[in-house]
Amino acid sequence: VQLQACGGGLVQAGGSLRLSCAASGPPNYAIGWFRQAPGREREFVASISWNGVSTLYADSMRGRSTISRDNARNTVYLQINSLNREDTAVYYCASRRTTFSLTSRTPHDYAYWGQGTQVTVSS
Repeated sequence: VQLQACGGGLVQAGGSLRLSCAASGPPNYAIGWFRQAPGREREFVASISWNGVSTLYADSMRGRSTISRDNARNTVYLQINSLNREDTAVYYCASRRTTFSLTSRTPHDYAYWGQGTQVTVSS
């Protein structure tokens, strides 16, 4: 599985972004989004099950972000609203190890990682 994340950029605080993660292979893996800011560990952002029925969010994202997927396009989206400076990070999408997988917030459960897309929020 190969993953390509895009959609990052420079945005003002309070603004919104939609990140995309295009995957190769059959769309039967759960996908997660993680982020890593300079000097900090990689942290979980959101996850969606292989069929899009189940979603999971980090506490910091719940209520202002939406993860979704279009399996016909083999693409997962992450919409983030009300961006703040603490959201500045490189955002990575990742695919779980097993087929027909459910959501997970654990990086170790993900076998394939995209290259990341930079999100910078200015005040």
